[in-house]
Amino acid sequence: MKIGFHWRLKKLAPQKVKSMLKKIPLHWEIIVWLWLAYFMNQADRQLYSVVQKQVQDALGLTDIQTGLVNTVLIAAMAVMMPVAGFLGDRFSRRKIILWSLLSWSVATMLTGFTNGLVSLIVVRSIATAVGEAFFVPAATALIGQYHVKTRGQALAIYQTAQYFGAVSCGWAGGWVAGKYGWEHSFWLFGGAGVVLVALMWPRLKDAPKTAADAVRSEPVGAVLRAILRTPTALVLTLALGCSTFVNMGCLSWMPTYLQLEPFNLAPAGAGFFSMLYYQLFSFAGVLLGGRLSDKIVGNRPSFRIELSGMALLLCVPTLWLMGATHKLWLVYAMLGAFGFFRGLYDSNIYASLFDVTAPRHHASATGLMAGFSFGVGSLAPLALGAIKQSYALSAGISLLGVVYVFGSLALLVTARAFFPLDFARNRQVISSTNTNP
Repeated sequence: MKIGFHWRLKKLAPQKVKSMLKKIPLHWEIIVWLWLAYFMNQADRQLYSVVQKQVQDALGLTDIQTGLVNTVLIAAMAVMMPVAGFLGDRFSRRKIILWSLLSWSVATMLTGFTNGLVSLIVVRSIATAVGEAFFVPAATALIGQYHVKTRGQALAIYQTAQYFGAVSCGWAGGWVAGKYGWEHSFWLFGGAGVVLVALMWPRLKDAPKTAADAVRSEPVGAVLRAILRTPTALVLTLALGCSTFVNMGCLSWMPTYLQLEPFNLAPAGAGFFSMLYYQLFSFAGVLLGGRLSDKIVGNRPSFRIELSGMALLLCVPTLWLMGATHKLWLVYAMLGAFGFFRGLYDSNIYASLFDVTAPRHHASATGLMAGFSFGVGSLAPLALGAIKQSYALSAGISLLGVVYVFGSLALLVTARAFFPLDFARNRQVISSTNTNP
């Protein structure tokens, strides 16, 4: 059965694709597959926001109930990601990635069959979240294993899948929902994820173990103590929480915002344009940030954190203007500027974390960091739903910039106060591990 299963999977890949993949070095082929998986991860996660208004109307949900669906999804991811991180340091990252992709894709398909708030939360918010939670820690740590000197660039390229996934979802999901119904959008994207699992199964490989990351029996308590005793890692986690809160709040309600007065866009247009300018300029920012940081950190190790802090600070006026203006062109311009600065920040999230944590703890640290950020971010869709219901959605979007001020200041202070010692200590740990396997 197992041999026949793998043979059928291999037959699914066209010969031309196989030939092209053979010419790509393994460490970059891994980026190709993880990019595609992350593309589906972000598209599936954003899909509900794109068709949110149609789902709300079809199921008769209030604004708070509508926001609650995304809040529960993000909260469930926050709970599961630390668990996923610890498992990602102990078991095959390849298998975790593949089963994660399969489970959230099936849950996305099933979302199209929901008919009320309870079923929507169970399938969309919980089942989808559990599947997605296992992907990021394992995938990010796997990239860290395959890429050392090119880590910033590799993680930046991988991060661009987030933007392409959201844009594609914004256009295709909105168009399908408008033409055929919101259920078909979930069936389309969920089915595409199942096909991708079949293509990835024979090609994705675990990285060879090294002395620095081969510890699998280390107690969870010891891993936690090592991470919690690293001040830079804690501040990076706090900053990502601030960033995720803003991002979740803005992106989950932006398609709805553009359908309200004075903009009055159609669902397809709102879904597409709410993502296009933000994601397009994020793509430019993340590639620039990754490339730039790889070139400069050799002489200035703290550069990644300094760049991240400045990027968040520059996002503040863009968010304020987004909510304050009634001019559509200015909203688009601010979405682009916001996306570019967010891209600069995104390019260094996990590369900065890996600078101060041991390789054998990378998945665990990623899981804890992402879990905390999703826990904080889970409050944003519900908070903006409450602000919309009591005041105005535009006010909620403008107020998001205040959160970024705290994240930015924390990063800029840490670059001077904590990072130099944490970085030097981590270099020493890696050096001693490699010389004494």
